[in-house]
Amino acid sequence: MTGASVLITGASSGIGKASVLHMAGMGWQVFAGVRRSEDGAALQREATNGASTRIVPLLLDITDGAAIADAAETIEQQVGAAGLTGLVNNAGIAIAGPLEGLPLTELRRQFEVNLFGHVAVSQAMLPLLRRARQQQGRATLINVGSIGGRLATPFNGPYHSTKFAMEGLTDSLRQELRGQGVAVVLVAPGSIQTPIWDKGISRAIEQLGHMSPQMRELYTSRMLVVMRLARQVGVNAITADVVARVIAKALVAPRPNTRYFVGVDTYVGRVLARLPDQWRDWMLAQGIDKESERAANETA
Repeated sequence: MTGASVLITGASSGIGKASVLHMAGMGWQVFAGVRRSEDGAALQREATNGASTRIVPLLLDITDGAAIADAAETIEQQVGAAGLTGLVNNAGIAIAGPLEGLPLTELRRQFEVNLFGHVAVSQAMLPLLRRARQQQGRATLINVGSIGGRLATPFNGPYHSTKFAMEGLTDSLRQELRGQGVAVVLVAPGSIQTPIWDKGISRAIEQLGHMSPQMRELYTSRMLVVMRLARQVGVNAITADVVARVIAKALVAPRPNTRYFVGVDTYVGRVLARLPDQWRDWMLAQGIDKESERAANETA
């Protein structure tokens, strides 16, 4: 698509990185939001077949209003009258741990990155998206959610709460922009091979060390089992490239779907989410208990 451009946040790794490389390879001009200049340089080095010239790294902390304003100014200077064809709100972190012992600063940080930051970026880019709609005939805003926005598991409350919120926010924004021609899409993957969970698990284990002895006694053993299950799921998870291809499909579609679920486990998750709460809680607890027994037998 000639003249097409997209801003992708959280482009240093995972889905964001894969999406940057994929869209640049398709001929789009890609503004890649990264936290460190070396991450932007790495993206350009990894691009093939001349795609590196179409990647424009931007130092973008989506919780920093000044950084967002600078990014919007840079993008406007480069795209001019054509506007910005697409926005992919992808940046995210995963904070895990028992809610009873989690510092509120951590919970607020989770929301700042996974929700409020995306709202701030969307607000800054919508004028450029509307311009693209007028000049190019299309504009698409994609929020990267998760099946974790439909189905919650223990010790991942901070992450799940932001993804549940993203579901509602995306629905409202889609309805508000309906008459303006800007398509609003939610891409909801299941388990992915991405660094976000390894970082979250490591931080959760670190947090346990700061909790009171009573809190550790109450939660440590069960939480470690859940973390172990999460790692096992991650081994067979889909790659970020699979999600990147779905994001590309939504960006180029004249009439994209309102939602794209990515990965077989998202079908299982949606079925579980429709079950009565007591049934679903029992099934999840059974899985945790079985893994706990297996771990105990291995160490016996």
